[in-house]
Amino acid sequence: MKALFVLLSCIAPQVLCEYGMVHVISDKSEGSAKDYCILFNSEWAHLPHDLTKAALLHLQDQTMSVLCSPTDVPDGGFSNSIPMVMRGNCTFYEKVRLAQINGARGLLIVSRERLVPPGGNRSQYEEIDIPVALLSYTDMLDISKTFGRSVKVAMYAPNEPVVDYNMVIIFIMAVGTVATGGYWAGSRDVKKSYMKHKRDDGADKKHDDETVDVTPVMICVFVVMCCSMLVLLFNFYDRLVYIIIGIFCLAASIGLYSCLSPFVRIIPYGKCRVPENNLPYFHNRPPIWKLLLASFCIAVSVIWGVFRNEDQWAWILQDILGIAFCLYMLKAIRLPTFKGKQITQRYTELAKSVPVPNGSHNLNNLPVCFWSVGRNQRTWRKPNT
Repeated sequence: MKALFVLLSCIAPQVLCEYGMVHVISDKSEGSAKDYCILFNSEWAHLPHDLTKAALLHLQDQTMSVLCSPTDVPDGGFSNSIPMVMRGNCTFYEKVRLAQINGARGLLIVSRERLVPPGGNRSQYEEIDIPVALLSYTDMLDISKTFGRSVKVAMYAPNEPVVDYNMVIIFIMAVGTVATGGYWAGSRDVKKSYMKHKRDDGADKKHDDETVDVTPVMICVFVVMCCSMLVLLFNFYDRLVYIIIGIFCLAASIGLYSCLSPFVRIIPYGKCRVPENNLPYFHNRPPIWKLLLASFCIAVSVIWGVFRNEDQWAWILQDILGIAFCLYMLKAIRLPTFKGKQITQRYTELAKSVPVPNGSHNLNNLPVCFWSVGRNQRTWRKPNT
């Protein structure tokens, strides 16, 4: 019984987390408006689902303050406005309580680190009746640069669509990748078998099976490698994440080269070869088109690696590289005895629970094959503050 109590006490409470929008307009120039993503907890206060029903209030820029003590409150308070303050080293309840006491109609908290849901306990939720939301530091800088200091904001939470069209696109890409890779691998094997029988003049010879048999030892090694990688990521995430990104760039460039080479080969240009030389690899005099294609694939991977945090277009390159890598793996490695359903199910559960150290300030994400915007409502673990 004591062990059960200790186990239950170690389980962190869950905090409801939802995504919303903050609509920003300028007081000086009419028609200039922009929406930014925010993270909020509806247990503090609910946000309207329609922008027309949201109150348009003056945004009071207090980003030089953390609003952790009464001395951080400016003269005159926050009457009928929404203050914007930095995260600081105090609880969300202390911030929003000070804001509410001084007349604020809402609170925007700017965070330099990963956005965590603003949590509290039941009594604190009942005491507070103004919305509190988190805004990224990058968005705060964009607001200041685009609109200046004289702006009005309205916070709202659009309804989540019944059908997530983003997931439909992800499903089409995933199924299309598997179907294309399977067809490519099968046609390649059929062609190899045909050419071998033709070369042997129909002789009855045993066809070498190029499939890989998965043994219990291989499965154990695979599990140990996955567990070791998780432990290393948890302890050395800030440094190891760059190694993982580098490996992804290398593997993706190889996959992209493998996918594009059959199409580039039929182009009637670049057929000339490298002049005779004694350089490694180049002494075989590879065609010029292979060198150009390899340079192009490496350049695409490097561009993604450098600009991977660009939200506007980097995800397109990541999807292309991920699809190319998957196609290459499906073509090169055939595992007919591999229990794909069980492994993919375990991998999905594992990928959803990859731990990140609380002290990590690295904002880089591990690259995945298909990138999508997640659901608007998620469950997070409650932070210590």
